[in-house]
Amino acid sequence: MSYTAASQVVARQLAFFEGRKVLIAGELSDAYPVELASVAQSVAVFTTNFGYHSSMKRHSNVDCHFGVQLDATLDIDMLLIYWPKAKAEADYLMSMLLAKFGPETEICIVGENRSGVRSAEKMFQPYGPLTKYDSARRCSFYWGRCDNEVKPFNLNDWFKSYPINVSGVELTVRSLPGVFSHGEFDNGSKLLINTLPSLRGKVLDFGCGAGVLGAIMKAKHPRIELELCDISALAIESAKETFKVNQLDAKFTATDVYSELEGPYNYLISNPPFHAGLKTFYAATENFIAQAPNYLFSDGQLIIVANSFLKYPELIEQSLETCNVLANTNKFTIYSAKK
Repeated sequence: MSYTAASQVVARQLAFFEGRKVLIAGELSDAYPVELASVAQSVAVFTTNFGYHSSMKRHSNVDCHFGVQLDATLDIDMLLIYWPKAKAEADYLMSMLLAKFGPETEICIVGENRSGVRSAEKMFQPYGPLTKYDSARRCSFYWGRCDNEVKPFNLNDWFKSYPINVSGVELTVRSLPGVFSHGEFDNGSKLLINTLPSLRGKVLDFGCGAGVLGAIMKAKHPRIELELCDISALAIESAKETFKVNQLDAKFTATDVYSELEGPYNYLISNPPFHAGLKTFYAATENFIAQAPNYLFSDGQLIIVANSFLKYPELIEQSLETCNVLANTNKFTIYSAKK
């Protein structure tokens, strides 16, 4: 089985984990926790990624937990954090987990150098010492210990709020670290909002992020039956907060593409993600497009915005036979197809 470069570096440092009760969190994408369970006394995983949670649930020797924060009571003496690409998300994870497990908890941190893992030493200073023990495969590995008292973790402290005014709609957006639209509303989403037809019936906002697109759609078309979905628990919680502060209602679903969705829908609408961690990743959007006919009513419509260089038109044509361009700029294009 192949492992990521970060996991390969962890495998060089197994002495840190022998006989320990380990909780792994962060930017995981492989099954290395299963391998680590053969060395550690116990291995648990906390992930905000629903797809990763679904894949790890199949392994009986790993106790996997999904959510915006870890609520379960676990017996843990070692944390292993895979450094996420967003520094604020790394700060969030450390604050939440160290508040839960407290002083004397040991921590190992691993990550690709380009992810900003070199800032781990400075960021860990409020908790205690952190020392680099290995550097290989363009990754760094650190060990440290929480020696200081940790202030209680309050999820509400981590939301960032910002106002937007798009297409005549004024809203407050609430988002957690690492969530798309955290602190801004991108031009692709603006183009999509200003291009959408008058919506009706059941509408899915796929890859909802902080819920900005969905909130604007619901504000402009209050009669639609709106569902927002995302693979990230942080995104789902952000979208819920965005809708709450703007007194809007919708259904929120954590899912890996269509795995938890029922459908069918009158509209599948998305500013689809094409990054997973630091890597360009098209599989989710390709799956979303390929299976679209199975989740649309007979007259249903797929509408997405994408960077113009992405090869989505041929995928849409393969799935829905036609692909129309509704609008474009020098960077973004709005694609549409009806079932």
